[in-house]
Amino acid sequence: MTTLKIGIASPADYKARTMAIARGELKQSAQGPKVWFTSIESLAKVLSDRNRELLALIAKEKPESLQALVERTGRAKSNLSRTLKTMERYGLVRFEKRPNRALAPRVNYDDIRLDLSLRAQAA
Repeated sequence: MTTLKIGIASPADYKARTMAIARGELKQSAQGPKVWFTSIESLAKVLSDRNRELLALIAKEKPESLQALVERTGRAKSNLSRTLKTMERYGLVRFEKRPNRALAPRVNYDDIRLDLSLRAQAA
């Protein structure tokens, strides 16, 4: 697997960056972040200790369905489903369709790295 690089940018900075790339004024780096969070706080919610443990469990055990993961973790199905959908939006997990129509969660990356600049972002 691969390493996911994530970055932090305010919505305004992210929009300015995206527009600069679209206008050809900025080239997106292959080594740069692929996923962006709007704040450290939003990153901390998605990658909390509990959620990182969940990602590790999925990577190790490769559950055959959401129900199997519910049984393994003891978490409520609705809460687990909501957490996984959030992680899916950030590209942290994906769902594989199984023959019995169940969706099996899978982890997309071995590692996650934060790319955080302390310099002011150019508009």
